[in-house]
Amino acid sequence: MKVLVTGANGFLGYYLCEMLLAKNYTVVATGKGDCRLPFHDQTGFIYEPMDFTDPFSVHDVFEEHKPAAVIHAGAMSKPDECEQNQWQAYVVNTESTITLLLNAEECKSFFVFISTDFVFDGEKGMYKEDDMPSPVNFYGKTKLEAEEAVKEYKHHWAIIRTVLVYGKTQMGRSNLLTIVKDKLEKRETYNVVDDQVRTPTYVEDLAAGIIAVIEKEATGIYHLSGEDVLTPYQMAVKTAEYLGLDSSLINKVTAASFTQPAKRPPKTGFVIDKAKKQLGFQPLSFIRGLKKTFE
Repeated sequence: MKVLVTGANGFLGYYLCEMLLAKNYTVVATGKGDCRLPFHDQTGFIYEPMDFTDPFSVHDVFEEHKPAAVIHAGAMSKPDECEQNQWQAYVVNTESTITLLLNAEECKSFFVFISTDFVFDGEKGMYKEDDMPSPVNFYGKTKLEAEEAVKEYKHHWAIIRTVLVYGKTQMGRSNLLTIVKDKLEKRETYNVVDDQVRTPTYVEDLAAGIIAVIEKEATGIYHLSGEDVLTPYQMAVKTAEYLGLDSSLINKVTAASFTQPAKRPPKTGFVIDKAKKQLGFQPLSFIRGLKKTFE
């Protein structure tokens, strides 16, 4: 089975490609520019430079490979960048999803779209798949509009929402845990919010859950995240303690103390009962994910 992955050079993309290849899928990894993945010598790995905001680029790749499934993991995902560059965010996150859907339709591909907890306003937290989205920033709006387009797709589709992904970085990409390590090793202080609640997601759990959706041909919306309910500050302190670093360098702050262009939903986090029941999804505890991040 041939699976096309967008954003393959990214953090999640790396793990998706690695796991798909381990399961003997043919992987058409796509990204803007040159391949940064180390899988060239593996059977079934194909890399195609594809700018998914360019309809001609997308058409050519789909015409050549005709994938049975598409995992659209590529996105403009930094909320502040999206808030400050709204047209670009709309083109990357919404318009390009429509372009991919149109091309996938020609191939009757199973279309899997990776979305976010930021489609919710964060007023209640612990969201289920059928809770009403109401984004508070432009990033969330672009992802929600893309979700609406996916729901109109004529063939099989799945929307996978996730929360605050962390794990071992590949190719130099950082996340909250690795930033804490880098800063505290340099004896730098680090301000981390304690008034936002999340269910952080270990990246390999997320990749495995996405592949389970394809294997089971599971359609509809799925929430994939960890189960530990934590604030970013609590995550940072646990990271420092595990690594034996000075947690007193981590300053507990509120969201109001940051001047960020994009508002953040205060309480997200997911109920993952549906994914457990239908996909066999079993995420690691945060402590186990933390240990695997720094193994």
